[in-house]
Amino acid sequence: MPTDSAVIYQIPDGDSGLKLLEDQMSQCTSDTERELLLKYPTVYIHNRPDRPDGGMYEVYIGETNDIIQRTKQHFESAREQGSWQSSMINQENARLYIIGHPHFNKSLTLDIENRLMLYMSSVPSVRHIRNLRGNEQGEYYTSDEFISIFNTIWDQLQAKDDRLFPNRTLIEEAAIFKASPFHKLTENQRQDKAQILAIIHDALQNNAMGQLVFVEGEAGTGKTVLNSSMFYDLCTETKGDGRTPKYNCHLLVNHDEQLTVYQQIAAKIDLHSAEDKFISKPTSFINTHLGKRTVDVAFIDEAHLLWTQGKQSYRGKDQLTDIRRIARVTVIMFDPDQQLHTQDYWAPDIVRRLRDEAMHQQSLKTRVRSYYFRMTNQFRIRGNQETINWIHDFVNRQVIRRIPADDHYEIKIFDDPARLDAAIREKAADEKTRLSRMLATFDWPYIDKKKPANGDRYWNVTVGNWKKAWNKQIDFAAEHHLTREQQRKLKTQSWAEQEYTIEEIGSTFTIQGSDLNYAGVILGPSVTFRNGRIVIDPTKSEDHKATNQRTLENGEKKSFGEQFIRNEVNILMTRGVDGLYIYAVDDELRKALLQASSRINKTGNN
Repeated sequence: MPTDSAVIYQIPDGDSGLKLLEDQMSQCTSDTERELLLKYPTVYIHNRPDRPDGGMYEVYIGETNDIIQRTKQHFESAREQGSWQSSMINQENARLYIIGHPHFNKSLTLDIENRLMLYMSSVPSVRHIRNLRGNEQGEYYTSDEFISIFNTIWDQLQAKDDRLFPNRTLIEEAAIFKASPFHKLTENQRQDKAQILAIIHDALQNNAMGQLVFVEGEAGTGKTVLNSSMFYDLCTETKGDGRTPKYNCHLLVNHDEQLTVYQQIAAKIDLHSAEDKFISKPTSFINTHLGKRTVDVAFIDEAHLLWTQGKQSYRGKDQLTDIRRIARVTVIMFDPDQQLHTQDYWAPDIVRRLRDEAMHQQSLKTRVRSYYFRMTNQFRIRGNQETINWIHDFVNRQVIRRIPADDHYEIKIFDDPARLDAAIREKAADEKTRLSRMLATFDWPYIDKKKPANGDRYWNVTVGNWKKAWNKQIDFAAEHHLTREQQRKLKTQSWAEQEYTIEEIGSTFTIQGSDLNYAGVILGPSVTFRNGRIVIDPTKSEDHKATNQRTLENGEKKSFGEQFIRNEVNILMTRGVDGLYIYAVDDELRKALLQASSRINKTGNN
């Protein structure tokens, strides 16, 4: 047996299967296989589909130093009504995978277990992961082999059941995967997480109220993963009975796509809090709790989208203040460069005041001197630092530098939107870069749930004679008569994951918080180039939530359109993991971008 291969046995998940395994091991002609399964640490996967042909699976993943004894323990637990074992073991179609590898040690099997939870919680055909907690490891002797060994194991499992173990690329591109609490954190993230959880535990033990933990970082620095990991850990802490949640934790986000992702994660891993509806939008949370009851912890992802004025069903003045009146501890993930609209405008002095408050809070018990954390490592963009600097210079300094060479990230400029569209379609047709989509600044009319007056079927992004629908208008389910199961699958996917959205152009409303392989960005008329600098023209924007005036605390009315549109451009230009393709409507901007390209051919493309 090659040393880089795993040994994987599949048996019926019940008493007969265990007897079969023992018989097979006693008759096994390979001493290596017998040793790896019976004497080395192993990883195992209990799984049960709800139909003979596959259907939806329930899964439990574990690791052990003694697979025979551990399996017997699970079989004993299957007699307990209400246990996960009782719903899976000795049931029709239930199977047990047992995995051994010559390089397995205790730390490595724990990491493999955790990564299997990460991947399987993102598999469309998996309804529930029955594990209660992960067990992420730090550095150890063979940790440098961890990813390659996991990939080998997954690929071997895929060969046995490609519905339960689909292609790794398809999983890794899923929005639910990217927000999963089971990602292995970096050393800096682990340190931040440990300090924040210590702060939370101390505050709760001392009946604190309104404590603020402020986590700041630009797009792609890992705020969502850290938030998800901490939320999961607290939600899986239980009381003495081992089942009742210890804390009343809530996760809030003011973005529809991200809210759906978090709800899917909670459903898949059977996450619970002391209240039923513990993942929601801030307005719903405030209206339910303010003046009625407190909660232990409120985690707020995309906190820069919190409203700072009353709107629609929210009649307060400031959502963060109201949330802090409800929660003993409030943890916010914040990026000032992702504010987009007047209702979520945060004045610089307010942000500074919150930072200062967080920095000067302290806990004598945990010896933590600051509740402020800054995240700086870029995880989304795979480009080198020169590439990242080029995007920063474009957005923040309004200058266009020469586009740098980069072996891992492609910036490409186009002189025609149709060519850009064709290039993104080509990327989306490749299995490795299928998560590639068109995006645009909000410079064309769009009214939700209303048809254009000119007779067009959809609201379109229009450049000359070229046009394309945008912003989630195509009713794919109705037009293609999808079954209920197909419709259910469609609803579990983010905008970018749905295959038909290659026919649409997205905006910040659909893409904020998500990743793409390649982002094809149309910079509309609001983004221009004059006298050697990028100039934002809010009068050309159709996003009135960004360009309307905001009434400040002192009664002054002020417009922040330039700032919000610049933030919009920043969000769109930082969506691509592997590349950024650009077409600019403004003639001078397009010319400057083409000149900045290091390799311009006769068609004007890189």
